[in-house]
Amino acid sequence: MDVNELTSFFADAVFLVIAMVGVLVLPSLLVGLVVAVFQAATQVNEQTLSFLPRLVITLLMVLFAGEWMLMQMSDLFQRLFLNIPHLIG
Repeated sequence: MDVNELTSFFADAVFLVIAMVGVLVLPSLLVGLVVAVFQAATQVNEQTLSFLPRLVITLLMVLFAGEWMLMQMSDLFQRLFLNIPHLIG
């Protein structure tokens, strides 16, 4: 395995990590923003009001995108393990 293949593999791995984190964090960020605007408009400062919707949306995203994330990680690790002989020899 030459340097270009190794660099490509690590770039794919970093992109996958960013994509998986984005799938979980971005919806939570948007829900947190909506709740913060609602709290500012109504002057309600309840901590559970901002935490609970973000927790629920994160769990829903894990439920709906979990299979995709698992398949992507599985494909990446399969590529890694299949290329181990090329790394050694």
